[in-house]
Formats: sequence, C-alpha cells, structure tokens
Amino acid sequence: MLPREALTGLILAGGRGSRMGGVDKGLQTWRGLPLALHALMRLTPQVGELMVNANRNLSAYESFGVPVWPDPVIPGAGDFPGPLAGFLAGLERCETDWLLAVPCDTPNFPEDLAERLGAAAQAAGAPIALPRAQDADGVWRSQPAFCLVRADRMESLLRFLQAGGRKIDRWTDAEGAVLVDFPDARAFDNLNTLDELHAAQARPAEPAAGAPR
Repeated sequence: MLPREALTGLILAGGRGSRMGGVDKGLQTWRGLPLALHALMRLTPQVGELMVNANRNLSAYESFGVPVWPDPVIPGAGDFPGPLAGFLAGLERCETDWLLAVPCDTPNFPEDLAERLGAAAQAAGAPIALPRAQDADGVWRSQPAFCLVRADRMESLLRFLQAGGRKIDRWTDAEGAVLVDFPDARAFDNLNTLDELHAAQARPAEPAAGAPR
C-alpha cells in the first residue's frame, strides 16, 4: 500500500460544463456545498497533498484552501484537450511520487480509492491504475477519470497531447495501466446534468468522509 505522503490528490474541475448549460460544474451546490468541495473532502483523508485544476472562477476554488492550477498551453493539442490537460497541470506541479486525479462531479467515490489503486499499481509494477465497476447490464467498465499515475509519466502524457491525443484510456492503455475492480458501480455515478444533480439531492446522504484542510 502506498503511504498517504506519496500521493497528491487532484480535483478535476476544468471542464466546460456543456451538459449543464455551460455553468461551472464544480461550483454547483450539492447538499449545501459545491460539488468540487465534496470531492476535496472525500479525497483529503486518502492523500498527503491536494490541488484543484480549474479554468475559470479561480478565486472561488482558491477559497477551498488548496492550490489551483489551470490547464497548461499545449502546442498541437487544440483549444480544449479535455481532462488529460488537467492531468498534465497536476503532474507538472506534483512533488510526490504519485498523482491521484478524480473528477469534481462524482461526490461519492470510494473512500478506499487511493488505497486499492495504490496496492494494485505496486503489485503489478504498473505506472497507472484505474478503477472499473460493473454496470446494471453486467458490463465491467473502466472509470478513466479516476486515475492514479506515477509522476514520472508527465513527459509521456505531454507527447501524447502534443500529437493530438485526447482519450484518457488510449494513453493509459499504452502506458500499461492496471484495472482494479470495485464492487459498487454507484460510487462512480457522476452528475453531468442539472436533472441528475437535482435527482441526487433527493437520495439519502452518504457518510461524511473528512474535512478540507
């Protein structure tokens, strides 16, 4: 198992929020707090350091008390390379051996995410570990936005983006990522639309998972 001190957690809040009408998704309220803050609280007990990737409303994210970094400019990658640009922003500033990225719109992700991904990466000698879960149709699907990646993969990711790559799983597959099975697919339910956000408000609350520093 990787020690907490070896991990930096990254909240991905740099998206355009197009399915929510262009609003800043990470700042939308869920159970009284911004979605990104819920993700930060859930990740805090699992890692040693924390940061946020955001491209607008930076002062709002800075109020969470952790560093906030926008997407870097990547020649050849186009105007909006997607979540991998957030990965790169985190890797450029990661001072630990590993970076654990999580999206801002999935507030109930597993409380043992870092522990299980880290153990699997070490056991397999892999530079990347991703969770996967079985959906309602019985199909196992990876969850590539939840990505534990060794910090020395930064140059590889930069080359992939400069070549026009966008898909997370295409890069992680090429890097030899290991997949880790998680029993509860609902833990990875994301809130992509305002309707999904409102519906989630009506479901019973999950136990609190820590507090931001």
